[in-house]
Amino acid sequence: MVTMIVGEIANFVAYVYAPAVLVTPLGALSIIISAVLAHFMLKERLQKMGVVGCVSCVVGSVVIVIHAPQEHTPSSVQEIWTLATQTAFLIYVVATLSVVLALILYFEPRCGQTNILVYLGICSLMGSITVVSIKAIGIAIKLTLEGINQIAYPQTWFFLSVAVICVITQLNYLNRALDTFNAAIVSPVYYVMFTTLTIIASAIMFKDWSGQDVSSIASELCGFITVLSGTIILHATREQEPAPPLGTVTWYVSGDSLKGIEEHLITVQSSDEQ
Repeated sequence: MVTMIVGEIANFVAYVYAPAVLVTPLGALSIIISAVLAHFMLKERLQKMGVVGCVSCVVGSVVIVIHAPQEHTPSSVQEIWTLATQTAFLIYVVATLSVVLALILYFEPRCGQTNILVYLGICSLMGSITVVSIKAIGIAIKLTLEGINQIAYPQTWFFLSVAVICVITQLNYLNRALDTFNAAIVSPVYYVMFTTLTIIASAIMFKDWSGQDVSSIASELCGFITVLSGTIILHATREQEPAPPLGTVTWYVSGDSLKGIEEHLITVQSSDEQ
C-alpha cells in the first residue's frame, strides 16, 4: 500500500513536469514490472508471447521518450484557465459529458451488464478530464511552492472540484466493470481507452504537439500503438488459474488417512466429533 501511494504521488508529479502524451503511455511499464515480479515471486509463468508483449512495451516506450514534445509549463493558473476555456477544448468537454450522460442514463440500464464498453467508456472519458485537471492542480501547487501564490484564485479550486468529482465517478464505474467482467479483459481495454482519450484531451488543451514536425508526431503514434499492442498481448497470454474438476470429492478422516474417488478434487476436513 505504501509503495502504491508513493507511485501515485510520483505519477502526479510527473504530470507537472512532462506532457501527458509522454507520461500516460509510460504507465505500461508498471504492467511489465508486475508481470516480471509475478513470474519470480508468485511463480506465475510468463509465457513466450508475454515476453514479446513486454519487449513491445519497452520498445514503444523508448520511441515515445525519444520523440516526446517539450513541455511548455504555464506561468499561472489563469493561463491554464485560458487554455481550458478555448473553443476546441470546450467542444471536447461538452462532447465528453454528453457521451457520459448518454452511457449512464440510457446504455447502462440496458446493456451495462453485457457490454464492457459502457462502464469503461465512462471511466475513460472521465479519466481524460481527471488528468488535465490534476495537471492544472499540480502546476498550481508547483508555482505556489516557488513563491507565486495560486491558492487565492478561484480557478484553482474549480480544477480541484472537477478532479474530485471525476475521480469518484471514474473509480465507481471501474469497480463496477471489475465486478461484472473478467479483470484480464477489463485491464487492457481500459488502458487502451483511457490512454487514447487522455492523450487527445491533453493535446487539445495544452497543445502538446505544437511545434513538432510530422515525422516526430508519427513516431510518437507508432510508439504508442506498439505499447498498446504489447499491453494487449501481455494480458491475452497471461496464465489463467486452472479450474478444479467438478463432480468428485476427497476427504480426510481422523486427520491421517485420505479416502477419495479421484485426485486433485474438492477437499473436506472431517473432525473426530463428526
